Amino acid sequence: MRTTAFASRNTKEMLRDPVTLIFGLGFPLVLMVLLTAINSSIPEQAEMKLFQIESLGPGISVFGLSFLALFSSMLIAKDRTSSFMLRLFTSPLKPKDFILGYTLPLVPMAMVQTAVCCLASVCYGMKASVNLLMVVIVNLPIAVVFIAIGLICGTLLNEKAVGGVCGALLTNLSAWFSNIWFDTSMVGGWFKAVANALPFSHAVNAARAAAAGNYGEIFPDLWWVIGYAVALLAAAISIFAVKLKKN
Repeated sequence: MRTTAFASRNTKEMLRDPVTLIFGLGFPLVLMVLLTAINSSIPEQAEMKLFQIESLGPGISVFGLSFLALFSSMLIAKDRTSSFMLRLFTSPLKPKDFILGYTLPLVPMAMVQTAVCCLASVCYGMKASVNLLMVVIVNLPIAVVFIAIGLICGTLLNEKAVGGVCGALLTNLSAWFSNIWFDTSMVGGWFKAVANALPFSHAVNAARAAAAGNYGEIFPDLWWVIGYAVALLAAAISIFAVKLKKN
């Protein structure tokens, strides 16, 4: 009850900033339009499959969720610098209630964002099927990963710093190591090792398998992402608990 009430308040805070929401939904679509246009100019002999909509659509749906880190970090960072957070510290809310209260409003947004990317993919030629609903479900763990990263950064950093870390740094990190724009196995070496250690490429692989209806190929990639989601959410709660005690 306490968590849902706090989550409701955070939902209202996000809705007060529609520009941020529109950017989060619109920017991945702009990328899809540009990359689809590039793909149309690539000769078939090149056999460049990454920019084909069947591969690009699920990849963009994962990359778009990286902006959730910016939303969650800004939300908690703003609260930390206001008297609102000080009043909450005197409430019976526990650290897990705080973190879940920030996380829950962003989960529906993640589902809507993925659904919008899937619908846009259909407009560009992807086959409309129940598999696209599976993509929405499969993308939930990576959404939690990005939300948790944002909450950790928002707990540790100020409002200006989180913009750089969760905005520029994280989006670039998730883009380069995600298998969306190029196959990391072609680079090889340490680059491939880092990409395989991080959750981003595993999330893209799982989303692509779901979109193609290859449900047997969703795991173990999705287990890797789920493990990251659980660990980062637990870390966010622990770090917030430490900050709570200091305050």
